[in-house]
Amino acid sequence: MAELHQTPASLCCCRKPLPVSGARRVGDSGRPQVGLRPEALRRPLVDVASASNFRCFQLRHFHLDLRLNFAVKEMSGWMVLDLIPVHPGVHTLVLDSHCSLLIHSIDCKAPGSGQEEPVSLTYRVDPFTDYGSSLNISLPPAAVRPGRLIQITIRYSTTDGPAIWWLDSELTCGRSRPLVFTQGHSVCNRSFFPCFDTPAVKSTYTASIRVPDGVTVLMSASRSSYSKPDRVFQFSMDSPVPSYLVALVAGEMQHVDVGPRSRVWAEPCLLSCAVKKLGGSVERWLGVAEELFGPYLWGRCDIVFLPPSFPIVAMENPCLTFIIASILESSEFLLIDVIHEIAHGWFGNAVTNATWEEMWLSEGLATYAQRRITTEAYGEAFTCLETVVRLDALHRQLRLLGDNNPVSKLQIKFEPGVNPSSLMNLFTYEKGFCFVSYLSQLSGDVRGFDRFLRDFISQFQFKSVVADDLIDYFLGYFPELQDAAHREGLEFERWLNGCGPPLYEPDLSAGGALIRPVQDLCDLWTRSDAPDLSALTTFDLSAWSTFQIVLFLDRMLDHSPLPHDVMLRLSSCYSSLFDGLNAEVQIRWLQMVVRNTFDPDVPRVRAFLHKHTSRMYTVPLYEDLVAGVLKCVAVEIFYQTQRRLHPNLRRTLQQILFGAGSANQNSSSLPVPSPATPPLHPTATPTATPTAAIALRDVNVSA
Repeated sequence: MAELHQTPASLCCCRKPLPVSGARRVGDSGRPQVGLRPEALRRPLVDVASASNFRCFQLRHFHLDLRLNFAVKEMSGWMVLDLIPVHPGVHTLVLDSHCSLLIHSIDCKAPGSGQEEPVSLTYRVDPFTDYGSSLNISLPPAAVRPGRLIQITIRYSTTDGPAIWWLDSELTCGRSRPLVFTQGHSVCNRSFFPCFDTPAVKSTYTASIRVPDGVTVLMSASRSSYSKPDRVFQFSMDSPVPSYLVALVAGEMQHVDVGPRSRVWAEPCLLSCAVKKLGGSVERWLGVAEELFGPYLWGRCDIVFLPPSFPIVAMENPCLTFIIASILESSEFLLIDVIHEIAHGWFGNAVTNATWEEMWLSEGLATYAQRRITTEAYGEAFTCLETVVRLDALHRQLRLLGDNNPVSKLQIKFEPGVNPSSLMNLFTYEKGFCFVSYLSQLSGDVRGFDRFLRDFISQFQFKSVVADDLIDYFLGYFPELQDAAHREGLEFERWLNGCGPPLYEPDLSAGGALIRPVQDLCDLWTRSDAPDLSALTTFDLSAWSTFQIVLFLDRMLDHSPLPHDVMLRLSSCYSSLFDGLNAEVQIRWLQMVVRNTFDPDVPRVRAFLHKHTSRMYTVPLYEDLVAGVLKCVAVEIFYQTQRRLHPNLRRTLQQILFGAGSANQNSSSLPVPSPATPPLHPTATPTATPTAAIALRDVNVSA
């Protein structure tokens, strides 16, 4: 690997000019808005994605005690919530729940009140949205006093909810034992346990998980132990986390230590490959991150590789990153994804967006931090190349949606009932990254901005914040900007609430030596005539990095459909090379094959979809097949491979192939599971166009 880049490298020079000073939106008042508002003038925090009355209680801690039954695919047991009421006269506790979660009983104790025996409570479950319900618990008035601890015990069981993914042995990588994992982002964990399912609430937790022989349990916790006679795994998370970051995986898992505070977990058949791909890199990346942003707060930084059914690429669960095994094929994408999850240790996990409407606070800051880490570790050119690939995808998506589409806002205001998972898009990551880069540019010094981020984490660690917290702290940290803001305006309001492209993008010219050959080759291929072989000999794609080839194919996809003779020449030159490369390269070439109806390489499409059962690779290709004249090929492949697909993915592909509501009639021989939350991978939307699929696939750095 490349040596640590020693010289300071900045991604903060203008690619686009900074906004004109004093510019204001139509309807603005005469005084430019800079986002600096007194606390008293801020709106009360509202999370329309939560049915709970979380503002009425302080959640001190909760404990889970669960038994996993793989035979019936059920988790059952109880949880205990330690709550302190903060308002007088509140006699109802409202928690987020889900129709797949069955409540058996609820009781209450008030330690120190003289009433030691638990009191049985009445409750009701009301509908809330299609992704959850509300659990309304009547509290005993005599026990509820502001500032006094109460303990609520809920006995329940849950099976096939959106957060819980049961895999039969045939769907695991080793195909020898079943496996279960949870995925809480963003509002799924209400089907795992009743909770305040909002990122505004953080608490510590403990867990006791009982399992059959031969099953290993991992959780996103700072400490763990195992009692072999009882087959009970014990976990403790000592730092407060929001509900969506509580995660569990149980199955045939083994580990290898790859650093003093990191180990790799995987099924036995994957472990050696995963260890070889990561080596000692995790500790190196942690060290670079700590130099930039301060101490790593979570103790452990373990990584678990999950089967292809894992619905996203990676998830930043504290102490235990979840990552899809399919990404092991591409070392560069693996590097970016793991570093992004490491960055979440500071941005997203330590300091969290208080509502899902401001998800960019986690993802935009984490993306900026990820690129600072790669700049220091691998040089500015590498980071610029990866950034160009992502920003290309952002502008591709803008061309599809239009500059006035509200989904392109950083602060998206969504109506009650809208699933926050639908907000996971390129703007959350890349427009958020550009805004953070803009703040870095305003600060005038990338190293000074590193210090600002380090102090921001120190100030707000283990808290949940809104955009005003970041902006106010920024203007207080750089008071010269606060003074200038009233004269010139810093465009914060337009950044947060304006549609369209970023107002500023960082200068990526440092990647020119890697990017320029890619564009030169694209220009050769997109001329009216196919290039002659002599012109192509100067371009050796076998020596290119994965990101260079991906950028080339993405830009060629932008020009599709291509003339048949061009596709014939492209296939002759490159298809055998692409066959030997990773899936990120192969899927882009195969999308070109499908979009150009290039029949000679359709067998490669068949082979790819027979091999890969990950949502991230199957859905984009199926969407392209259905959008063209090859739908019959897609249907044939689906029927040949459906038994190796996770039921959620199977249902998604049925909708793509046969339309909404057709899952039962088109696969009657297979059981169709109960409805689950829409998968977080954005390309899973059946109505997405092929252009949307290739653009949105790049969202999947993390959850």
